[in-house]
Amino acid sequence: MSRCVPVLTLVACGMLAGDAPAADVDWSRYADTGTLEVVTRDEDGAARETTIWIAVLDGAAYIRTGSTTWGDNAERNPEVALRFEGGDETPVRVEVVGDEALRQRVEAAFHEKYGWTDTFVGWFRMGDTRIMRLAPR
Repeated sequence: MSRCVPVLTLVACGMLAGDAPAADVDWSRYADTGTLEVVTRDEDGAARETTIWIAVLDGAAYIRTGSTTWGDNAERNPEVALRFEGGDETPVRVEVVGDEALRQRVEAAFHEKYGWTDTFVGWFRMGDTRIMRLAPR
């Protein structure tokens, strides 16, 4: 496989050398991570990088959004990539969480981690909140 140009093309190229599949990721090491980038694909195939938050609950990692383009992209094509500070990149698949009890627990985890900032951002979140669990690709 040829090396692809920057991480913007990570999703289209698949895993680059050194990338860890999500199954091998110890999500607890990211429990204190403030922000990361999610790389999704727009309808025209262009990469979209978006800075987001992450919450780790019971060994699983979750991300969330309201009515956003990157959220629409992730639902249309759930194979995305995460970029952590320091360049750690992981291709993952997102799975929308529908179970209401789990959704409430994940929301509580975000609030516990991000505090008043989470409440403030929630006031401006457009549309229904989409919570997505990160799964192996």
